Amino acid sequence: MTLEQGKTLTESTLEFSIVAETLEWNAAEALRANGRIIPARTRGARQMVVMQPLGPVAAFTPWNFPGVLPARKIATALAAGCTVVIKPAEETPASTIGIAQALQDAGLPAGTLNVVFGVPGDVSSHLIRSDIIRKVHFTGSTEVGRRLATLAAEGLKPCTLELGGHAPVLVFDDADLDTTVATCVQGKIRNAGQVCTCPTRFIVQEGIYEAFVRRYGEAMDRIVVGPGVDPASQMGALANRRRRDAVEEMVSEAISQGGRLVAGGNRGDRGDLQGTFWRPTLIADVPRSARAMNVEPFGPLALATRFSTVEEALMEANRLPYGLAGYAFTRSAATAVTVADELQVGGVGINTFAVSQIEAPFGGVKDSGYGVEGGHEGIEAFMHPRYVHHVT
Repeated sequence: MTLEQGKTLTESTLEFSIVAETLEWNAAEALRANGRIIPARTRGARQMVVMQPLGPVAAFTPWNFPGVLPARKIATALAAGCTVVIKPAEETPASTIGIAQALQDAGLPAGTLNVVFGVPGDVSSHLIRSDIIRKVHFTGSTEVGRRLATLAAEGLKPCTLELGGHAPVLVFDDADLDTTVATCVQGKIRNAGQVCTCPTRFIVQEGIYEAFVRRYGEAMDRIVVGPGVDPASQMGALANRRRRDAVEEMVSEAISQGGRLVAGGNRGDRGDLQGTFWRPTLIADVPRSARAMNVEPFGPLALATRFSTVEEALMEANRLPYGLAGYAFTRSAATAVTVADELQVGGVGINTFAVSQIEAPFGGVKDSGYGVEGGHEGIEAFMHPRYVHHVT
């Protein structure tokens, strides 16, 4: 995973531990994929709801989490009783192949899990249009998600779509600044910012704005960027040159529009470090018109703006059409409740960025997709509740 994708060995090791936990949790939850008995209207009758697997699933995963994302789709579908045809990203094939090999070695029946590769458009079109496939599960960009949903609609096939995000972070005056800054740095550099739920727009209350920006920038400057196989590296390379070039372009454009560069802003190249590296970057006072404020950077780029009232902060947070995740840092219970109620996102983190966990539903709203994975809700998404009315 580290060699193919660029993340540090620490992150890769953690990801595979989550892969194992995902398989174990879904296997256990399969025993609780229960239906129900409905009180009968007449004596001698039985009214039942029986949960039935939808059938073969076509799953498509990106390159940013080459272990966890395939494992979620495979484990959840199998727990529901469905077979799977999965197409992982061509850039990071080894992790999915490794998972498939482990499942085969563990005794998974032949044909239950199938891994395919090829031209993405050709593979997705062929699978989704096939009469065999009864469910589509995709993680990736909003643009591609729309196309796959259109294909699935032709066959009236249900979809689970986990698409892009542009997560806002509301930092209130009463937040614990030390903890908030440390948490925000770790949240931003995780997987070099190549995370759909990655915190990007830091909307900070004016009373602590300058202090937050200064301390956040200083902390980002201390991050050690280097090869993922180097134990000293705290953040690895971006996955490919496309991502590095896109981040570089967004940084340049944001600064040209009046943004103030606080930390990073360069490739971080040195004599012994060449490749797709990019220093963790913080730009303050970024205008709304900047492209990075409207399009997901998908890299280690943080953007800071200020606000005065809760209403103003929520208006900016909800301004974009994306709604995957949103966050707030505050010690006020009342503020936390307001934010949790008003953020237009699928997952809310208060004083944390952990909004995607095995036992809980995860999914977006608006342009961030529909449907969920995780929790018992995720398994139910692969099942149909069949109603049985038996009269003796």
